[in-house]
Amino acid sequence: MEILVTGSRGFIGRNLIARLRQRGYTDILEYDLDSAQEQLDDYARRCGFVFHLAGVNRPDDPAEYMEGNAGFTRALLEKLSGHGNKSPVLLASSAQALLDNPYGESKRASESLVFAHSEETGAPVFVYRLPNVFGKWCRSNYNSALATFCHNIAHGLPIQVNDEETVLNLVHVDDIVAEFIRTLEGQARREGDYCIVQPAFTAKLGQVAKLVESFHECRKSLKTPKLSDIFVKKLYSTYLSYLPEQDFGYSLKTNKDDRGSFTEFLRTDGCGQVSVNVSKPGTTKGNHWHHTKNEKFVVVSGEGTIRFRAVENSHVFEYRVSGDEMRVIDIPPGYSHSLENNGDVDMVTVIWASECYDPEDPDTYALEV
Repeated sequence: MEILVTGSRGFIGRNLIARLRQRGYTDILEYDLDSAQEQLDDYARRCGFVFHLAGVNRPDDPAEYMEGNAGFTRALLEKLSGHGNKSPVLLASSAQALLDNPYGESKRASESLVFAHSEETGAPVFVYRLPNVFGKWCRSNYNSALATFCHNIAHGLPIQVNDEETVLNLVHVDDIVAEFIRTLEGQARREGDYCIVQPAFTAKLGQVAKLVESFHECRKSLKTPKLSDIFVKKLYSTYLSYLPEQDFGYSLKTNKDDRGSFTEFLRTDGCGQVSVNVSKPGTTKGNHWHHTKNEKFVVVSGEGTIRFRAVENSHVFEYRVSGDEMRVIDIPPGYSHSLENNGDVDMVTVIWASECYDPEDPDTYALEV
């Protein structure tokens, strides 16, 4: 089946085509602003499904809304009808179709044309009234506040929030694409005459701005966002997609002494922290215990010995560890423990701790194993 995608180089179009190709759809007919008119006629003859994503968002003259949206939709449908092509048509409309402004009116007119096309030809149609869309590859400083926030904050530029209480209805581009492909494969979800995208999110403009600003601060605090919140997870992913290429990397604070080094990598809200420990040959670290805090050690390079002793007795037991065998060693509370490098090169250990280090309450007590 050949699939026609209008607006193929737009925000949603790029994401859709990338996912279609990953799913094995190779016969994709891409049509965009600079494509020739005769190409549209040829594609309308050949296609077996239409994703109609093309449209006008910010013309110089508001009168161009109707021509760019409803006018182009009419031309596309006429070409399909002219070839007797009853391919299903999916229209990406807008929630603004409910509003009486030039853009909303042009989207509402496009919907009417698509529904009429279905009645006249019997072709299946699927109309999505999309709210604000966010995700990677969205154009900043254009028609998406989220894209602008992410781009500007990632580039160290100021943002402007006119009304923090403005409520945004939002869907992520990956969820749109997933629903579009469900529809292509015969599993469209409808509410009345319209198809729906799930999940959908609601957030205030000020809340979104503060969230994106907090993402920018994560590199200093090492604290990861609350990724258990689906909206936060998707917004953080969006923010990262706007980082300048020269800023992908950032430095960490490393604590060094003659035994090696210890570097915190990341902190989480409720799930502890991850650090990297480097031990020089012949050195021993640790010799302390915890009341509540627990840890997991994974030696990823070098070799050594982890020793334990319960704080109330003298029995010592040990585990040999090596980067040649990825093995997790649990460090329970109530046991003094030490980590000795028995090799000839630095030993590197990744350490997870159940709580972030708090200098006011470290829960760490010196005791020789």
